[in-house]
Amino acid sequence: MAQVTKQEDADQASSDDQDTTVTHVGDGPEGVAGPSAKDLEPRPQRSGGGGGAGPTRSAVGDAGFFKIYKKGQGYWTRMGTALAAGLIIALTSWFFYQQLPPWLTPLFTPENATTAQSIAARTTARNVTMAICAAMLIGFSLLAWRLMNKPSNADFLIATDGEMKKVNWTSRRELIGSTKVVIFFMFLIAFILFGIDIIFGYFFHLINVLDTGPFGS
Repeated sequence: MAQVTKQEDADQASSDDQDTTVTHVGDGPEGVAGPSAKDLEPRPQRSGGGGGAGPTRSAVGDAGFFKIYKKGQGYWTRMGTALAAGLIIALTSWFFYQQLPPWLTPLFTPENATTAQSIAARTTARNVTMAICAAMLIGFSLLAWRLMNKPSNADFLIATDGEMKKVNWTSRRELIGSTKVVIFFMFLIAFILFGIDIIFGYFFHLINVLDTGPFGS
């Protein structure tokens, strides 16, 4: 009876050893571990030649001629610069609009032209002038836009706006007081110079340098 029990225990132990045996990938006679699951995952390939990283999404998104560089910063300095540039462009276009027709009209007028031909030549010169002025207006506007959104120029305008916000502006009361002082001293200096002028006028009249005095006497 005891021999039968020992035999059953031995059979059960051998079956448990077989069930718990695990085969590892890469196990060899030298005990070298195989590649892990992370190493077997495919790696994403980088775009761009020469093994370098390609352009990022933000760099591609920032490109564009009509994109405002650092939008929302330096608002007042940018608006002031834009108004000044627009005024200069408008005045320049208006100058060429007035000066070009007299210079272009003889180019379109034939020799011994009739009245109708002269009118047609003036009309053509006016149309050419308008086309030139429109092209100048558009071209200078695009140039001003590009210069204002150039990173170095835009950073300068933004820094200028920041410095202007640090200025301690004069209050209304201080401004009125300073203006009163300036007006008072202006009239005071005017009366002093008026008196000195009268004194010297009578002096030069007494020494016969002037024929008449300050008041014609």
